[in-house]
Amino acid sequence: MQRSRVHLALVLLLATAACRGGDGASEGDASGYLAPPVVAEARLEGGQAQLAGEAAPRAEVRLASPTGEALQVKADAEGRWRIVLPPAGRPRIFGLSMRVGERRTQAPGYVVVAPNGQAALLRAGVGAQRLDQPSRLRIGAVDFDGQGATVLSGRAPPNALLAVRVDGRHATDGRADEEGRYSIALPTPAGRRRFEVVSDGVAQTLEVDLARAPPLAEGPLRSQFSPSGLQLDWLTPGGGVQSTILPG
Repeated sequence: MQRSRVHLALVLLLATAACRGGDGASEGDASGYLAPPVVAEARLEGGQAQLAGEAAPRAEVRLASPTGEALQVKADAEGRWRIVLPPAGRPRIFGLSMRVGERRTQAPGYVVVAPNGQAALLRAGVGAQRLDQPSRLRIGAVDFDGQGATVLSGRAPPNALLAVRVDGRHATDGRADEEGRYSIALPTPAGRRRFEVVSDGVAQTLEVDLARAPPLAEGPLRSQFSPSGLQLDWLTPGGGVQSTILPG
């Protein structure tokens, strides 16, 4: 019980650390909607990962991790921003926020960045959104909890109708949005599974071992490479463990 409380505290820290300002200003006037910042893409240049996105014009954009690492940059007049991450030997998880005057807003989900440039927006209960290789047509992520809940996420042609097969059998259908993104939930028993997302006769295929992750022993994130790609086991805000596989 004590260990789970520590984990939950670390997850809550992701949501609060990213919002801490340098001068201790208060939240200020909360009237009016202030859209949260977003990460649009991640890339690897010169061996260093870079994140780029959008925020309010001239907002202070902040990435903060539960380990105390914090990175901050100011968006330009059009709201565009870019942060270069210092090198690291393992994947890192961040909360993303921005500050406009005395107001702060927290972006939903967590941003994870691996040393090899793989990056995604992790979202509890739904599929991860890949931030690297944003235009590649493929299964970009598989999220699961080891108890039957599974979500396939990726890219296909815009508005494409999608058929999903599991181990060669039709399981469900879906559709890509106007930008070509899809996120399809389907109950899938644990074990080694072969997923196919088919559109216009072209199949995106991935084999994944849907094994329930053991409890997290240190911190809110555990990472390891598997034959399917980079596997991330991470603590959700509700205290459960969700696994995300990012194919290479």
